[in-house]
Amino acid sequence: MEHTLLTARLTRSVLISEKTKHLEFDIEEVSSFDFVAGQFISVREPRGDKFVTRAYSIASPPRGNNTFDLCLNRVDEGFMSNFLCDREIGETARFHGPHGLFVLKPEVEDLILVATGTGVAPFRSMVQDIFGKDSSGQSRHGGRHVWLVYGTRFAEDVYYLDEFETLAAEQPNFHYTATLSRPPEDWSRGRGYVQEHIRKIVGERKDMHVYICGLNEMVSSVRSMLIEECGWEKKRVIYERYD
Repeated sequence: MEHTLLTARLTRSVLISEKTKHLEFDIEEVSSFDFVAGQFISVREPRGDKFVTRAYSIASPPRGNNTFDLCLNRVDEGFMSNFLCDREIGETARFHGPHGLFVLKPEVEDLILVATGTGVAPFRSMVQDIFGKDSSGQSRHGGRHVWLVYGTRFAEDVYYLDEFETLAAEQPNFHYTATLSRPPEDWSRGRGYVQEHIRKIVGERKDMHVYICGLNEMVSSVRSMLIEECGWEKKRVIYERYD
């Protein structure tokens, strides 16, 4: 089935690590781009006489307008990541979407969001959506607590650190842990792998949902820990792999 292609025009580009960019787009053909936090778009561009399509999670909440953000790594020899990272302000890319079922379940329960690398993108969308304001000016979290556990090797690869720490300081129901497997001596936040921090959050609880996004090794390890070690129901562990 052919998808309708839309045109995204780059309005802002920020280098957030050596090979990672935060990109912001406006969509030319529509005044409102409707999606659910956690979904992705598929960018489609010609390469020679063929088309290349790559999926990227939306890194911003639904705003009721025609904008969205992406967070992506520049991959060596990767056509699409380099194409997007090389876009200048005002230049465009073609895409279709939104797509995907990696979205929050309707139950208003406490959540743990677990990410590595650019797997944080759909969680930035979810967190901003959950702690945004509804039409009456009230936060949409509904009383639930949300833990975001972000793991990586090096401090320079912690994306959106200030943004998440600011939100955690403002919102008592949002808890943020950035943990490094290879921390520098002056690193004052989390240390070790995400699994160690999840165990502390979970304790004896089995009444939460956990969403995991990142590379297969981390996703499989966290799922195994929760289901096999902690005795969780499989349906409470939702995941999306990036490889």
